[in-house]
Amino acid sequence: MIKRDFPKIHFYDQDFVDVYDKTWAWIQDCWNMGGEKSVLSAAEKSDFMEIPEYPPGSELGGVPDAGPQGVQEKVNIIQGKFFSYPGSLVVQQADAIFSSFFLVYSNRIYQAHPTLDIFYERQEPNGAIRSAYNIETGLPVLEEDNPEGLGLPLFAWAEFNLYHKSANKKRVKDVLPILHRYTEWIDSICKRPNGLYEAPLGATSMVNAPRENAAYPMDFNTMMAINVLYLSALADILNDKESSFQYKRQYFSLKTRINTLMWDNEEGFYYDIDKDEKRLPVKMLAGYWALLAEIPNDDKAERLIHKLQDPQFFGAPHPFPSVAVSDPSFDETGGGYRGSVFPHLTFMVIKGLERYQRWDLARDCAIRHLYFVLDSMSPDGANHNGHHTPNHHKGNLWEAYLPLKEGPAQWPDRPDFPRVQYLTYDALSTICLTIENIVGLFISLPRKTVDWIIPNLEIMGVENLSLKKNMITILSNKSGRGWEIHMESEKLYYFTINILGKKKKTLPIPSGKCSMLIDKL
Repeated sequence: MIKRDFPKIHFYDQDFVDVYDKTWAWIQDCWNMGGEKSVLSAAEKSDFMEIPEYPPGSELGGVPDAGPQGVQEKVNIIQGKFFSYPGSLVVQQADAIFSSFFLVYSNRIYQAHPTLDIFYERQEPNGAIRSAYNIETGLPVLEEDNPEGLGLPLFAWAEFNLYHKSANKKRVKDVLPILHRYTEWIDSICKRPNGLYEAPLGATSMVNAPRENAAYPMDFNTMMAINVLYLSALADILNDKESSFQYKRQYFSLKTRINTLMWDNEEGFYYDIDKDEKRLPVKMLAGYWALLAEIPNDDKAERLIHKLQDPQFFGAPHPFPSVAVSDPSFDETGGGYRGSVFPHLTFMVIKGLERYQRWDLARDCAIRHLYFVLDSMSPDGANHNGHHTPNHHKGNLWEAYLPLKEGPAQWPDRPDFPRVQYLTYDALSTICLTIENIVGLFISLPRKTVDWIIPNLEIMGVENLSLKKNMITILSNKSGRGWEIHMESEKLYYFTINILGKKKKTLPIPSGKCSMLIDKL
């Protein structure tokens, strides 16, 4: 039996390859075993969180009639292995969702779905799924600024991506009713007569962003649009035309409300709105979830994208700060969500750029971002000509970065910020963006397609990437006959090469080894 290993990447900058390889090694530390005692002391636990007391008969956490000491009872314990930050007492919805985007590339060494399933298994009769669960008790962890435990409503986006990397149609069938009830629960507690969602800022995860008066957060509303857009796509996979149509209708209704109430035509930007539906004038990266949800038309998208390149707004040396550089609340040390660069938000913006076919800008920003990540690993940082030092990949990855120079972000009020090796965010950059945007490969197992979208030919590619039971290798290099792409596969698939502005061609790739000369396409 062939020993499985992680796929290898090839790229002209060896530092990108090194940090990619190291990330897979570090991910091993993020696998938690449920049902085991925590290594933290009681005092350390109290520093992390408050565990709420639920009344007898509470539906929370599936513990009916647990009695007044219900929270202390070890019921509904989280079993098996799952992905979470080392040492954390809770498993987070955001960790489950974002980690699925890079774990799908592990050649099934690490499964992407068990962490998601922890949340589905704890769905309450009313459809609720909470944003965090205590690892020892399996009970929800609720916080004062988010009493319902609302999380980022992005399960459907994650499941759609999982389907294209696994082709598991049965999972889509099992998950869709859960996500339908989850959506109905959010509607029941957050949807208002104006068609928008009033959500607590704690639900957005941008904890100290300068948006105190926001009643209708732009990002949460847009995530709900992403939710129904992908629920419609999941229903299409099952050929459920009626459900697909209903979700589409919800999507277009929400899209219209966001464009009507949250878009400022003078400023060319989407804003949070307050209780009176007045727009709040802080330009935050939260506005860019709109690209991922395909909410702006081409003209609006162009105005938004222009600000990503403007150094006065989000085109900082390290793209993209959480608040526009020109905003009075911008903090060049990061200050939490007042200017820090967060890899998961950078990932979101780059995936949004893809929706508008801005492959070149997406790749350029991904490369710039990764250079800053690499430079921040080095104790010395960049050297004087701006290039990174050769030794820096011995350092650490960080939860958040400085916007104007290399280095981890700061937040004096929170000494534990930024968390070191916070791979939920970092691996999105060092694995996912590296494969999809820097090397440029987009894979769909159900369609049997691999698209390679690159601005120009370079020595790069991927080796031994598992497409279910098919291992593929795609590498480009220059030979005496010109640029050549070498491919190896165990089964037939369809390969599309798109060299931007020059060539686009789709070819069936047979099993075995083959190569093609680009000049002959």
